Amino acid sequence: MENNRVGRWNWLIIALVIVAIVVLAIYFSGGFGSKTPVISYDELIAKVDAQEVEGLYFTSSYSVNVLYKTDATEANVNSFKAGKFKSATAIVVYRDNLVETIERHSEAANLVTPGSYALPKIMLNDPEAGKGMSTILSIGSLVLLIGIGVMLFFALRGKGGTKDAVSFGKTKARVSANVKIRFSDVAGAEEEKEELKEIVEFLKSPKKFKEVGARVPKGVLLVGRPGTGKTLFAKAVAGEANVPFFSISGSDFVEMFVGVGASRVRDLFLQAKKSQPCIVFIDEIDAVGRKRGAGLGGGNDEREQTLNQLLVQMDGFDENDGVVIIAATNRPDVLDPALLRPGRFDRQITIHMPDVKGREAIFRVHAKNKPLAPAVDFRNLARLTTGFSGADIENLLNEAAILAARDNRKVIFMQDIYEGINKVIAGPQKKSRIITERDKRITAYHEAGHALVGRFMKYCDAIQEVSIIPRGMAEGYTISRPRTDDNHITYNHLMDTIAMTLGGRAAEEIVIQDISTGASMDIKQITSIARSMVTEWGMSPKLKNIYFGGEEEVFIGRDYQTTAMYSEEIAAIIDSEIRVILDTNYERALKTINDHIDVLHNMVKLLFEHETIYGDEVDMLIDGKSVEEVSEYIKNKKIEQDKIAAEEAAKLKEKSPLGNPKDMIVPEKAAEVSFTIAPNGAIEIEVPENVASENIETPTTKIEEVKEDKPEVVESLSKEEAPDNKEDKPE
Repeated sequence: MENNRVGRWNWLIIALVIVAIVVLAIYFSGGFGSKTPVISYDELIAKVDAQEVEGLYFTSSYSVNVLYKTDATEANVNSFKAGKFKSATAIVVYRDNLVETIERHSEAANLVTPGSYALPKIMLNDPEAGKGMSTILSIGSLVLLIGIGVMLFFALRGKGGTKDAVSFGKTKARVSANVKIRFSDVAGAEEEKEELKEIVEFLKSPKKFKEVGARVPKGVLLVGRPGTGKTLFAKAVAGEANVPFFSISGSDFVEMFVGVGASRVRDLFLQAKKSQPCIVFIDEIDAVGRKRGAGLGGGNDEREQTLNQLLVQMDGFDENDGVVIIAATNRPDVLDPALLRPGRFDRQITIHMPDVKGREAIFRVHAKNKPLAPAVDFRNLARLTTGFSGADIENLLNEAAILAARDNRKVIFMQDIYEGINKVIAGPQKKSRIITERDKRITAYHEAGHALVGRFMKYCDAIQEVSIIPRGMAEGYTISRPRTDDNHITYNHLMDTIAMTLGGRAAEEIVIQDISTGASMDIKQITSIARSMVTEWGMSPKLKNIYFGGEEEVFIGRDYQTTAMYSEEIAAIIDSEIRVILDTNYERALKTINDHIDVLHNMVKLLFEHETIYGDEVDMLIDGKSVEEVSEYIKNKKIEQDKIAAEEAAKLKEKSPLGNPKDMIVPEKAAEVSFTIAPNGAIEIEVPENVASENIETPTTKIEEVKEDKPEVVESLSKEEAPDNKEDKPE
């Protein structure tokens, strides 16, 4: 810490010196707004000899102001003689004492005194009289620069010299002695918590396990997609066990210098042993734990050396009984098998994407410190966010909070969260972007084609939102949401999804009678799905139940110059089957649009008018409603939403002895909940039988004084009618 302080002071002094040099240079070059240039002694002599100088004013023995004849008006001369130098046209600064020099060489020395005016005839053409302040500045600048160089040398030497050479192999792990995160801060993964609680019990009381001969896992590998909370789980284990937490990234081990990685691994475990019991967390361990020998010409020797040292430290000759290793990765397939064997990483805990129950719990955790409107329904939001990770949910709530702050509101409404969901999925809206009518028309028919085909496909996900407003990289978007959290994807669902995805291209071909590049991402997506159906999932009629290998990412050189696991004839059949799947579903999309071409045109008219429509409005068009009827419905819905938002904002300003109204709302269904004041002052809640009482938190506050103008019975509070979530569509 002391070395860091010294280093900071050195850099501060260097900065001040540089600033001083710049200031002096600007000053003597006539900067800082000055219009009077600084000339040398030789230049002044030349001006005097050329009879261009009207007069001189000696401000000191070393400095003189000059007035040229070109500026010698009567007013300027009088002002100059009085010592007012606004009219001065040059300044000369001498190295030597000019007065003494003139006294040695001239009888007119008595005319020269500091603070006096003199004529130019007293000037001497003496080269030894002084060469100007430029020489002084040059020498001074050189000295200062040398001083800066010396200071930089010592500063860098103290920071990265001998000491740094010794500490270069030291670990870069960050140590937290008091982690405040607990299991209660991690939601949506109850089974994973149970697995990790054993680690916590061992760290708290290792003797209990040793008495029965149990060996606690030395290492735990957390596997999961990005954003599922792997790092948060590791911190929660350290917080629950109340032990030191060493955290480091896999990339922090490897440097360009040979042997540094292995040295840092040794130092890490040395520091951990001194602090045992403790937890060592290695994030993104795949950066250092990749398979050895993979790559052209062998592999990365430095990385493999680091991995070998890590293997030895985890299960080698030294005992690390009180050190538990927790690592995280989203690429377990690339890890070295020696790293995953029992004795090193004994357990692999897969952290899955949260289900609807887990997402609801995650919403509640991240919404603790956010002012939400009473109508915010976490259960409905959980159903709308299928496939979202914990990080996605935290991000969308943050986006919703930003939108509320942008509108100068202190409350987050449901509509803000809907917009946050869309921003996470497709990016921010670009309403200010200028779009031509031609592009707008193509986009409208393209997105309407997606929605129309998806609506008529039995196994497609429910249509949630259709918009022609650009978001992210897309010119428009159609969002669909799964109705349930199904873990299995069926053949019919995949076929309908491909047909829906091709609906945009089909609409362009039928209506525009031309095709555009807007379907590029659609084609890429469906081609990937079709290839996986044929090569990985055995869903091809001609190639049933055979695995041919997918598009798996491999190391360069691992499969270098190896032959495919199937013949060229099979490869041709694979290509043919992919083509059949895509062509079949394209024909389905074309037929669906041709059969409901009027609905397509009406949907485009509605998109041109409102830019964004939702699933219920798409259903109204398909049910035969006119564009005018649906448009009127949208306007009324907007008015009603604004009214509800205003009412919610007004309710939040009211202070009630019953606490926050949000805590009294039953999220699943509307219910009449009555509150009565008992004789002892306690509040009693009456809940209908069809409503689960555990969803209501009973307030325990007693009302000691009841004013005469207040009724003894608090009027029943009723929740707004819950939205119809049959098809998981936002309002």
